[in-house]
Amino acid sequence: MCSWITEKTGIVAHGKGVSEWISLRTANVYYDHPASAPLDHALIIDFLNETEGPGARVAVELSAESARALVRAIEAALAAGEQCHESTSRTHTKERKTETADERR
Repeated sequence: MCSWITEKTGIVAHGKGVSEWISLRTANVYYDHPASAPLDHALIIDFLNETEGPGARVAVELSAESARALVRAIEAALAAGEQCHESTSRTHTKERKTETADERR
């Protein structure tokens, strides 16, 4: 029995459509029978821009194991990227303070 449970969230993203990059504003996430993947059930993510019609859509069907691995990879990439950008931002802030102090002299 399928539950038809769908999680929906607003996003700020772009995705590669058939012929060009498209603006995406919504992600619908659900666990159901896939349309294409050779699985009994899949985690399905529909990235779309409802105002642009059915052509503004990118769909992904993942096995449960792949979906969990993707979640871990996303979390790891975000953590590493944020940490890197925080340390870079602190370095640039220190450099700007030093430059400003030097200019005052």
